[in-house]
Amino acid sequence: MKIKHHLSDELLMAYAAAELPEAFSLVIASHLSMCDECRARSMAFDALGGAVMEDHAVEMSEGSLAACLDRIDTLPQANARALRRSQGIVPAPLLDYLGGSLDQVKWRPLGLGVRQAILRTSDKGASARLLYIPGGAAVPDHGHRGLELTLVLQGAFRDETDRFGPGDVEVADSSVEHTPIAEEGAACICLAATQGALRFNALLPRLAQPFFRI
Repeated sequence: MKIKHHLSDELLMAYAAAELPEAFSLVIASHLSMCDECRARSMAFDALGGAVMEDHAVEMSEGSLAACLDRIDTLPQANARALRRSQGIVPAPLLDYLGGSLDQVKWRPLGLGVRQAILRTSDKGASARLLYIPGGAAVPDHGHRGLELTLVLQGAFRDETDRFGPGDVEVADSSVEHTPIAEEGAACICLAATQGALRFNALLPRLAQPFFRI
């Protein structure tokens, strides 16, 4: 897999500092499981954060380490997640959100063969969803009210900026307006995190927004 579009240092640092909404952290974690380059950079930021903490260490209360270890021992699910591997096109961090596999996804039609599945996250200002775009189909022309990260899991799409294939991440903000079109062949399946509602230019998509939560 040759990945061309990577995450910025700013996003990786915000991810390392746990400053991002869950929806964006999910996309970034999924990309890191696919991309050796970004994973290495992310580990470097983690190490830097650890060094900063050591330089500004505070004295821990007696018994705090033991209490922390006890809490870790009571979280078998977290340990199980750490050992999981990707299944097919589904990155390991995404598996729990799908109920275990892509077969568990409950797709909802958006029209012209395009489907989506909104994932449950704790965020109110950001949402995560899977998008299924048949080969040759397009997502209506739109802009953004905030940040949007789109990770390609299968297939590829093109828009006004470039081509995005498996493992690539498109980072779009309020300055970007585009019409993503899936390449012919296999359907394009993406994991997207969006901050705020999209800005559709055509009337029909705008009317459908409240029903489809896009």
